[in-house]
Amino acid sequence: MTAKDRALRPRDALIVAHGAPADPAPQEVVLKALATATAHHLPEGWRLRGATMAAEGALEEALAGLSQPLIYPFFMAEGFFTGTLLPRRLTAAGVTGAVQTPPFGVDPALPALMARVALEAAQASGITPADSALLVAAHGSKVSRTSADSTHAMVAALGPLTGFGRILAGFVEEAPFLADQARSLAHGICLPFFALEAGHVVGDIPEAMEEAGFDGPILSPIGQHPDVPALIAAALMRAAAERPAA
Repeated sequence: MTAKDRALRPRDALIVAHGAPADPAPQEVVLKALATATAHHLPEGWRLRGATMAAEGALEEALAGLSQPLIYPFFMAEGFFTGTLLPRRLTAAGVTGAVQTPPFGVDPALPALMARVALEAAQASGITPADSALLVAAHGSKVSRTSADSTHAMVAALGPLTGFGRILAGFVEEAPFLADQARSLAHGICLPFFALEAGHVVGDIPEAMEEAGFDGPILSPIGQHPDVPALIAAALMRAAAERPAA
């Protein structure tokens, strides 16, 4: 059986995000809709669900009845949640034979999508990339380097794909902070390196941009782009080809 044949065989899969503990319901709806949209790009017979870790019981409910599921972390980087907490939750739920893929933020197809989004935004705004900057707004972390490392890797990947005069990262929770980076720009586009349109995206990023006097476009988080379901489906198909179910 070829890798393509293995990928086409029906599989169980789950897309999982962290979610918002203070208000989990809206992001649960988003994850379920994302799973539905992604399923349209998968072969017939796949069973795909979506859940957050924050909504009480949601992850366990989504896992119920799944056999050796592929787990797709809708996160921007490896870290405590993907490396420790999620596997712990899977084990506690009695899941066996699960295969966890790399998270969304390190998907090899993501730089091309982000580059296209940034260039389309520049064209729509009458911005010449060579004379402007692309500011990648990201979460960062006070305790782990993986978030910043994933963001800097994305910045490096975007360089040869876009032609912007400058491409730089700014963080919500660590230096270089987003507002400080934005102040250093004469002209630019801000592209949030986030999976969901939630707290940091709807609050911290626009507040930092306003504080810095940034007047360029602030785009939607890349995880909300309409092409993301196809990107996730492709990642699940690759994982199915590499690790077929028993």
